[in-house]
Amino acid sequence: MAACVDCCRRPDAAALNLFPFGRSRPQIEESPLDCPVFPDLGLLLPAGHSGDDADDVWDQIRAEALADAEDEPLLAGYYSDLILRHESLEFALANYLASKLSISELLPAADLRDLFMTSLCADPAIQRAVRADLRAARDRDPACAKMVHCFLYYKGFLACQAHRIAHRLWITGRRSAALLIQSRSSEVFAVDIHPGARIGSGLLLDHATGVVIGETAIVGDDVSILHNVTLGGTGKDSGDRHPKIGDGVLVGAGTQILGNVSVGKGAKVGAGSVVLKDVPPRTTAVGNPARLIGGKANPVRLDRFAGLTMDHTSWSDYVI
Repeated sequence: MAACVDCCRRPDAAALNLFPFGRSRPQIEESPLDCPVFPDLGLLLPAGHSGDDADDVWDQIRAEALADAEDEPLLAGYYSDLILRHESLEFALANYLASKLSISELLPAADLRDLFMTSLCADPAIQRAVRADLRAARDRDPACAKMVHCFLYYKGFLACQAHRIAHRLWITGRRSAALLIQSRSSEVFAVDIHPGARIGSGLLLDHATGVVIGETAIVGDDVSILHNVTLGGTGKDSGDRHPKIGDGVLVGAGTQILGNVSVGKGAKVGAGSVVLKDVPPRTTAVGNPARLIGGKANPVRLDRFAGLTMDHTSWSDYVI
């Protein structure tokens, strides 16, 4: 199976409609019985739904890659190898992650590529989450002009996708392989997410360097986390010992959230805070130790989810 994932030798994937993510919701089952087998590839791929479905995210990434290659001929070969020669986002992602995480003569890229493709094709939830993560970077990070830039250059995105694959391996009993991917991802991307952690879709790891997320942590959908954030334990506690981050939360740079505490939906945690107690939904916590803006009895409530607005400072009345 080592050499069979080279999508340059694939059949006509567009005709088979392997990765439908368009206007209508595909009906994809995880059972191998519902997946066509590519004899050339030795892989199970998600079954299509209808000929009208389209992968808008992948189409956009390819269009952006073509535009960049036209504007900067130096990038033509680079974009061709990493984007344009692949017929699906899954193949391109598996290939790129494998090239990043492989170790010469010890951990061949071809073996990792096969492993990653198997995981990506077996789990439609991962496929949807990858696309949601790309949209999140484009929509929330003003420095991200194109999704193709996020795919190629944003290590937070790449580390998150490596984690999604590692998590699937973890929950299906392949824990040694999951820990290997965690270790390599930590070394390469400087992002350390335990494969047991549960991560929702639409995650933005902005800058990402120094992010640490523990084994029993849960991160909801549409969460934005900046660099040097720890979702950790408090010491030698065992069992469920890590934070639970609700949907739409914004966690500022350098924040430490420790223990089995909850940060409610839409809340904001200011940069450099140390959170040791629960943060109610749609509130703002700042400081060391963190305190609620407006006080515990009557905290100021946010109108919108902070993880989507990316508004770090509107709570502050600080003046020089």
